[in-house]
Amino acid sequence: MSTALLIQPSGELWKKIREELNENVNTRDQDLATIKEWLRKQPHLPDEWHDQCLMSFLRGSNFSLEKCKKKLDMYFTMRTACPEFFTQRDVTRPDLKDLLSRGQGPTLPGLTPKGYRVILARALDKTLDPSHLNNVFKLAMMMGDIRLNEELEGVAGDVYVLDASILAPSHLGKISPGAIKRFLICIQEAYPVKLKEVHVVNVSPLVDAVLSMVKPFLKEKIKKRIFIHHDLETLYEYVPKDILPVEFGGTSGHIDEIQKAWEKKLGEYKDWFLAEESVIANEALRPGTPTNYDELFGIDGSFRQLSID
Repeated sequence: MSTALLIQPSGELWKKIREELNENVNTRDQDLATIKEWLRKQPHLPDEWHDQCLMSFLRGSNFSLEKCKKKLDMYFTMRTACPEFFTQRDVTRPDLKDLLSRGQGPTLPGLTPKGYRVILARALDKTLDPSHLNNVFKLAMMMGDIRLNEELEGVAGDVYVLDASILAPSHLGKISPGAIKRFLICIQEAYPVKLKEVHVVNVSPLVDAVLSMVKPFLKEKIKKRIFIHHDLETLYEYVPKDILPVEFGGTSGHIDEIQKAWEKKLGEYKDWFLAEESVIANEALRPGTPTNYDELFGIDGSFRQLSID
C-alpha cells in the first residue's frame, strides 16, 4: 500500500477531472474570492473559513457559485442542527476508540480509472449495537472534513463499498430512521460529495429490509446507483482490484494498514475539530426566518431549501 493517505490525480486523469468539475485554473481563484466575499456578508455564517475547504465546495458544486452558496449554508446549518455529528470529535474519547476497534470505514488511497475515490465500510463485531449509529456517522463526517482539507486536486466522485456480512436480524429494530435521515441530508445536501455508486457486498436477505428503510431518504438518481453484489467478481467491474485491499480480493495492501493511517490522521486533526465546533450557523442572525429543524427533518422526506442572497 502506498504511504499516501490520498493519492492525488495527475496527468490525463487530472485533465479529465478538471473538465468534469467545470474547473478553469485561470478563473478559479476569482471564484474563490467571490465565495469568500459572499461569506463575509452573511450575518449568520462565519466571516472566514479555510481556503482549501471552500475550494472543495466549489469543485463539488461544479463551480456554480449559487450551488456552492447553498451547500455552504446547509453545511454550517447542519453543524448547528446536528451536534451529535459535529461535536466531541476527539478520537481518543473512549466511545470513539471503542467504535474504531469494532468497525472500519477508510477512504482508500487510490483512484479508479474514472477518477473516483472509494470508501470501504465494514463492521468487525457482530455485537456492534446499531444504536451507536450517531458515532458511526460522526466518524464518517470527520473523515469527510479531513478530505475537505486534503483533496488538493479534487476528484470526479465518490464510490461506497459496504460490506453487509455481519448484518443480523437483531440489528433491524435498533436502527434509527431519524439518524439515517439526518446523516443522508448531510451527505446529499451539505457536503460537496458527488456520490456516483454504492456497492453492497456479502449480502443476505436482510439487505433488502435495510434498503427499504434507507431509500425514502435518497434522491432518485442515487437510488439508481445502488448495486447489490452476490459475488465480488461483479464488484471488480466497477472497482479495480488495484484499488481494493487484500481482504476484498484486491492488491492495495491490507485494510488494517489503511484504517490505522486514517486513525492517525483523525488524531492529528484533534485541535482542528475542536476549533470547528464554534464555526456554525447562527440562526438568530439569519436574514428572514430562522431554520425550523422540525421542518428540515420532516418525516415526509422533504426538507426546506435555505434562501440564499
